[in-house]
Amino acid sequence: MNHGPSDATVVVATRDLDAEVHFLTEEAGFRLDAVFPADDPATAILSGGGLRLRVTRSDAESPVALMATGDGEHRQLRSPGGSTIVIGPDERTIVVPEGRPRFHVSRAAADTAWITGRAGMRYRDLLPDRWGGRFIASHIHIPEGGPVPDYVHYHRIRFQMIVVKAGWVEVVYEDQGPPFRMQAGDAVLQPPEIRHRVLHSSPDLEVVEIGCPAEHMTLVDHELELPNPTVRPDRDFGGQRFARSVLADRPEVPWPIAGFVARDTGFGDATAGLVGARIVEPDGDTAGDGSWPDRDTELAMLVVLDGSVELEHDRTASATLAAGDAVSGGHRDG
Repeated sequence: MNHGPSDATVVVATRDLDAEVHFLTEEAGFRLDAVFPADDPATAILSGGGLRLRVTRSDAESPVALMATGDGEHRQLRSPGGSTIVIGPDERTIVVPEGRPRFHVSRAAADTAWITGRAGMRYRDLLPDRWGGRFIASHIHIPEGGPVPDYVHYHRIRFQMIVVKAGWVEVVYEDQGPPFRMQAGDAVLQPPEIRHRVLHSSPDLEVVEIGCPAEHMTLVDHELELPNPTVRPDRDFGGQRFARSVLADRPEVPWPIAGFVARDTGFGDATAGLVGARIVEPDGDTAGDGSWPDRDTELAMLVVLDGSVELEHDRTASATLAAGDAVSGGHRDG
């Protein structure tokens, strides 16, 4: 089947997105090109036979519509024959909503809202309101170890970073050499549209992923095979570089709170100051106390990877945060 692009998109509503995509790819010969959002897929884009399909999870009465690219915001028209015509902006545009900051504590033990997302991975939302769609923070779990049913893909994003909480994962990235294994405490900064793939994981792998915007497109690259032969560690991807932080290789630096040390991931340098991330650890058997550094930052998030920490905040009583708990806030959260 010819998988070339088309100028218009046929929109198909379905109550079962997974079943519809499986049928279209396995039985009808279409090719999956994109899916979003990753944590709870609601839309898939496929191509084949000169057609482009946008399959959307919906209970809509009208199952078929036509989408065309235009300027401005989405408009919906109705033809004399009853067809629905949706005209909207080019899907390659990254839309970053205005943020709605607020202070939030996410409890791992109390949160049972795990959902199955892309490639069979389980997701737990660390930022439930997503600040109006500006940010997303996910606790991701792969229960079974072994090969991961992933494919070469990339994301249309402003930024995205991943930190391993528990276990290990083997990944490969465009222009970054052979696959490598990430252990607990290791992290990567994935610049916009870098191709990558998750290969293998340990049983009960857990990672934390933080990105902007909350809803972004994940696209499949059907042509590139990874690892690819070129190695360009300093390649520019939308004004950012790929960065890998191996916990054991990062030097310890003093932390403003007594009793702690920090390891800088280097993400600030890789993003020209857009994103910063540090792994903070107790310096000895017992940690001291003090005020958290006052930073003029849009989003600040603390995620407990292991152990526990005591937190005092003017909007909470003294609370013990356990592994998997997270606290978020920002300079505009009131």
